[in-house]
Amino acid sequence: MLAASPSLWAWVLPPLMLVASNVFMTFAWYGHLKFPTAPLWGVVLISWGIAFFEYCIAVPANRLGHAVYSAAQLKTMQEVITFSVFVVFSATYLKEGLAPSQLLGFALIAGGAALVFLKP
Repeated sequence: MLAASPSLWAWVLPPLMLVASNVFMTFAWYGHLKFPTAPLWGVVLISWGIAFFEYCIAVPANRLGHAVYSAAQLKTMQEVITFSVFVVFSATYLKEGLAPSQLLGFALIAGGAALVFLKP
């Protein structure tokens, strides 16, 4: 039963929360690119406001996840999630395709990241 196993939540919930937090942060960092004429000070303030919600999800995700993942594993997980969210964001929101070389580069980074999760 899911509710009786808090360790299962510690394994599953942090990656899900990191996906959600990365959606917010990707919009904070790159969403303004669709509005190139908007004043920079305005997009900075809006991005800062969006980033607040990212922190409200990412910080608890890392705290909960640290019960079962190392800090290096959590950071690596976040970076791979960041690339994954960015690929979808870039294609759907910005309408920018990714070149095969970019996708290969992301895949190589993900492959390297997998090494962090291997047992020594």
